[in-house]
Amino acid sequence: MSVDLNDEIMQDFLVEAGEILELLNEQLVDLEQSPEDNDLLNSVFRGFHTIKGGAGFLSLTSLVEICHKSEDIFDLLRNGKLALSAQMMDVFLQVLDEVDRMFAQIHEAVDPDPAPAELDQMLLDMQSPTTEVEATGAATAPTKVNETVLDAVSAATPAEQENNTEVLLEAAEMESTDSMAEDISDEEFGALLETLNQSKSEPKVDNVGQTKPQSITNDASDEITDEEFEAMLDVLHGKDKGPATGPSSQVPIESDNKRDHTDKNLISDAEFDDVLDQIHGKGKGPGSTDNAESVSAAKPGPTASGSGTDKKVAVAPKPATPGSATPDSAKPVKTETSVRVDTARLDQIMNLVGELVLARNRLNTLKEGFTDVRVHQAISNLDSVTGDLQSAVMKTRMQPIKKVFGRFPRVIRDLARSLNKEVNLMMEGEDTDLDKNLVEALADPLIHLVRNSVDHGVELPAQRVAAGKPGAGNVVLAARQEGDNIHLSISDDGAGMDPEVLRNKVVEKGLMDHETASRLDDKGCFDLIFLPGLSTKQAISDVSGRGVGLDVVKTTITQLNGTVEIDSVIGKGTTLNIKVPLTLAILPTLMVKLGNRKYALPLSNVGEIFELNSKQVSVIDGREVILNRGKAPPLFHLRKWLLNGSEETEPRAQEPQVIMVRVASNLVGLVVDQVIGQEEVMIKPLGSMLQGLPGLAGSTITGDGNIAIILDVPGLLQCHA
Repeated sequence: MSVDLNDEIMQDFLVEAGEILELLNEQLVDLEQSPEDNDLLNSVFRGFHTIKGGAGFLSLTSLVEICHKSEDIFDLLRNGKLALSAQMMDVFLQVLDEVDRMFAQIHEAVDPDPAPAELDQMLLDMQSPTTEVEATGAATAPTKVNETVLDAVSAATPAEQENNTEVLLEAAEMESTDSMAEDISDEEFGALLETLNQSKSEPKVDNVGQTKPQSITNDASDEITDEEFEAMLDVLHGKDKGPATGPSSQVPIESDNKRDHTDKNLISDAEFDDVLDQIHGKGKGPGSTDNAESVSAAKPGPTASGSGTDKKVAVAPKPATPGSATPDSAKPVKTETSVRVDTARLDQIMNLVGELVLARNRLNTLKEGFTDVRVHQAISNLDSVTGDLQSAVMKTRMQPIKKVFGRFPRVIRDLARSLNKEVNLMMEGEDTDLDKNLVEALADPLIHLVRNSVDHGVELPAQRVAAGKPGAGNVVLAARQEGDNIHLSISDDGAGMDPEVLRNKVVEKGLMDHETASRLDDKGCFDLIFLPGLSTKQAISDVSGRGVGLDVVKTTITQLNGTVEIDSVIGKGTTLNIKVPLTLAILPTLMVKLGNRKYALPLSNVGEIFELNSKQVSVIDGREVILNRGKAPPLFHLRKWLLNGSEETEPRAQEPQVIMVRVASNLVGLVVDQVIGQEEVMIKPLGSMLQGLPGLAGSTITGDGNIAIILDVPGLLQCHA
């Protein structure tokens, strides 16, 4: 059976259920830490119930079945019939994985396959303890109140048992002396009534030899009789002292022609309303019209009291009539404040705004040729409005980093259990917003880094205790915005990294010679973990040891025009700092000139600009370096790389300039003829002939209407350096 993905209801279901699934992953991990949190438990229950309801409407049977079984278990947990355990949570997380698989099949327009039989059986086994609980609960007297009352009823003489009120009063008086008695529950009170009714199940013969009908049969309904209700009032207020007793408080009885003969022992709604009025005052009882409720059935229920034997009558509310609406119902209904928009539309709007930005840049260049002040003012106003529009549209594309952070509680929980470690996760700055494309692109790199912190960083509990640390390690995820950049950090309080171990490992793997490795400073050694094929693990596991993962992380972040830096202290822990631009749609750049050609460098990579001085240039190991601020980073001339044979014909600048750019954690000097200035550009894809060339990230249209190539600095260095 195929699934119609074009159905609008199906599309809405997939979006909403997907959000619920993401939330359930977080909530289940939180619930394991706080099993007593009833609000959280109810929220998880509602999540499964909502998915089940939508799936049932769309006839997704397999999804309905697994959600229904999970929902049943959470219902038992809510009612206190089951206790949450780590093993139980493992099963629930397997259920979520299975639901994710079903959703993946639905996205492929395929009817989802049923859940594995083993998982179904585990869910059924988790429900089995309820049978024993119910059986033992019914067979034993759970509280002192029940034992006392039932013993009193059993010890009563046949004459005393004829009067329910006498037995109830005697039991209540016996128990009232114990101030520590517990509340009687619904089940206990039901057992009490059953005992009373059984004592009256045999027909009784009066003085004249006539047989009286039974007041209650063995299959009595839930309706309470007059005698039972009077007994409860006597327990509440004392013998013959209840508000419904005495000549002045007789409840008017309807005539037999208005009541069925079979109901003559049952209290009517009107009678019960009168009783409540006398207990609470006229018009103030729970059954008054002020509360828009009337009594449909009266059942005895538990209440907290000093003696532990007092009981209140639970009132079942009837639906309110149209004329008895409360003032709250007159309040205006809150309207929707948000709408769902296809991301393709947002991308289209962003592209149009990008074109507007290019047009603004063009006008800013052309306005210098106009002498009319009004033209200058109009272009300035357009510049301001375009900037505001650009900012507003960018905000519509923003998503909180929590969308990525929300995955990590589950990741850390599963990984810590598999490694027999104890890890606490703390998250900061979850509300930090960044472009939705960046949110999606950062998900996998961050997961690699978090797994690396738990696996390589946090020690086993015994090792931590021996080192004077708490047995549970801490991993901190933090995010913050600084200007046009987002700063992310992953910190742990584990063993830290030893630079000497990394030096030896890189030489052992043949990735670097001993002399080169010995010249590396500590930060340079930390960056070695990003080399492909390097791992400090002695044995390969399903988590790590193959030397892949972190090199992919660095490549991905570099492609996002971001940087990664590592700080580590032996015995204290490690921190990885990531910096990425706020958005990828419109890129702040530094425009430079080589001969007559313009190029754009991503501004996020630029650290410093100064004029080239021949006295600062030196040669080390056959490579030019620039002496700057006590360091000697390598120096490269972009003319040789980009003009490619035509550099001799292109005019040269009299005073070349050096741009210091940061690539990962390395500093590099690039020599250009001229620095034009900063400019925001929209990245345009390269044509088919240029696409894929190393060092070229895209193109854009400059303010003077010409085309400029946007440079990929890491790609340039990898290709030419």
